[in-house]
Amino acid sequence: QVQLVESGGGLVQPGGSLRLSCTASGIIFGIYVMGWYRQAPGKQRELVATIESGGSTNYADSVKGRFTISRDNAKNTVYLQMNSLKPEDTAVYYCNGKFRSREYWGQGTQVTVSS
Repeated sequence: QVQLVESGGGLVQPGGSLRLSCTASGIIFGIYVMGWYRQAPGKQRELVATIESGGSTNYADSVKGRFTISRDNAKNTVYLQMNSLKPEDTAVYYCNGKFRSREYWGQGTQVTVSS
């Protein structure tokens, strides 16, 4: 059974930081492209960042320079370090894993940026 379990969401003031974690089980983690997506109320789910098995990364323009995605294959975990958070970053953040035709999602973790 495949599981992606996110943690680390919460309420933070504008300009603050959070680190999200996603731990996977039931997959060969090291071969998967891992990613973070987010969905704000009334909006479509959008890509935040991805990291390939070799470590190459890709970011949405809206988060470049503020967010950093990383992975620890020994721990089957992908991270999203979020700095300089803005109210428009408020959303449910989802972990995603892809390998060829296989794709899995976590249950999501809420991030709220508000004063």
